[in-house]
Amino acid sequence: MQARPTGALPPGSRVTVVRDGDRDGPRQVEFLGTTDAMGAPEPNEHAQALSGELLYRVDFDTPQRDCDGPGPYRKAQIWGRYLRPEPDTERPDPVPGP
Repeated sequence: MQARPTGALPPGSRVTVVRDGDRDGPRQVEFLGTTDAMGAPEPNEHAQALSGELLYRVDFDTPQRDCDGPGPYRKAQIWGRYLRPEPDTERPDPVPGP
């Protein structure tokens, strides 16, 4: 198992995936999710990443689309700057299928 980077959100953290105030995206709306409890966040090596920024795997409470339409997705890898930690709350029960 990979070591968790110093300062990383704890596994299973409740988060809101937020929109970028300077551009349209990266998601259509803000929504709740949970950081993956199985794997550690990884360093974000993208050229536009902030120094020390991490990538988190996030499971979405409800499927979501990207700002340009693809999806809906149930989970994705999200840059740390787009995650806002939420108070420790339980994940809602999944909606039953047809």
